Amino acid sequence: MLKLSLDALEIVETIARKGSFAGAAKELFRVPSTISYTVSKLEDDLGVRLFDRFGPRVALTPAGKELLKEGRYLLRAAGDLESRVRRVASGWETGLAIGMDSMLSPAALQPEIEAFYGVADQTRLRLVREVLSGTWDALLDRRVDLLVGAAGEGPSGGGYTAEAIGSSSFVFAVAPGHPLAGLAHPLDKSDLLPYRAISVSDSARQLGARTVGLLFGQDTLAVPDMETKYEFQLKGIGFGFLPEAWARPAIDAGLLVEKEVVEPKPDETFYLAWRSGEDGAALTWWLQRIRAQSPFERMIGRHCHEAAIVQAGRAK
Repeated sequence: MLKLSLDALEIVETIARKGSFAGAAKELFRVPSTISYTVSKLEDDLGVRLFDRFGPRVALTPAGKELLKEGRYLLRAAGDLESRVRRVASGWETGLAIGMDSMLSPAALQPEIEAFYGVADQTRLRLVREVLSGTWDALLDRRVDLLVGAAGEGPSGGGYTAEAIGSSSFVFAVAPGHPLAGLAHPLDKSDLLPYRAISVSDSARQLGARTVGLLFGQDTLAVPDMETKYEFQLKGIGFGFLPEAWARPAIDAGLLVEKEVVEPKPDETFYLAWRSGEDGAALTWWLQRIRAQSPFERMIGRHCHEAAIVQAGRAK
């Protein structure tokens, strides 16, 4: 049987702060005899002395200090659990994980996040970035609760609801010093095969990974996200398609060269998606907010425009 109780830990913590049994009794609205009895019983049960008595004043013994050091974690955890239970009863989730493709900027959701914290009942937010099928994988594997910008249609089999929220076009781009930059004709497979492509690795764990725009036998540098791909293409390490919102500022600044290709990449549609049958207050708020505010254009374009400006400044 456990010899510790949260009530006893709270009394010990209050005595330590107040420096006396009387002070603790006053703060906890209890009679001093109840405080004294609880401490004495706890000391007997544990077989250790928790307080040294100096008349009306008391001080923790080394054993008491160790008990309180760990006991405070338990008290905080218990308080957190109580808050979570109350939030669940009120309809608000204790936490909400929002996933998006690595092409999109989480920072662009700042207005939504600030508005959410203004109305939410202490729901904890977590932002997650995945790549290609990794977004859908995270939703179906319950690693995220909501997708705000999943690239491409979801997998067959259902279990989720999805709504299109925007689309992105792509441009084929290389650094000005890349050998492909000087070719005047539309690039075909024979032009591309001798050079290194930069691809973003699909982060899916369960679903089949997507491979986009690679040729059989081609030298390929696989990177973890679109930001890394973008930076490496700026440096001339390889070539590939980039979202137009990312590439256009760099092209205008002379940091990338847009090339016509025989086989262009089609536009990609992005989706708002969530698991079917879930309707917590936090999820409902986000669905309504995304539909009303349409933040996709902010999410697809903001980061890279700023990055291109910084790069242009360094080049000068």
